[in-house]
Amino acid sequence: MKEFVLIFRSSSNGHAAPTPEQLQERVNWLASIAAQNKLADKGKALSAKLAKTVKPDGIITDGPYTEIKEFINGFVFVRTETIEEAIVFAQSNPILKAGGNVEVRAILTPGEKDQ
Repeated sequence: MKEFVLIFRSSSNGHAAPTPEQLQERVNWLASIAAQNKLADKGKALSAKLAKTVKPDGIITDGPYTEIKEFINGFVFVRTETIEEAIVFAQSNPILKAGGNVEVRAILTPGEKDQ
């Protein structure tokens, strides 16, 4: 099994709290992955308010990635045989219904080369 991180991005208000229905949909999505014993780590939600970006030459800006029009909302780690299986999980994430997207990236182990 290989581990992949699913990174949730949204171009809408990164400060907005989800509705109870959206929250339940997210919980159900996560529970479906856990039920298959494919959840490696449930990850965390990331703050959009308490965030800074540190750049070279001592430059510090407010917020996460203010130059791009997306917020990184959170992440989870899944354990699958292939990236295609991880993509299937990403395709069923509720953030897609709200116009967001999910980045799927393999987690490299120490000494493993990126392919």
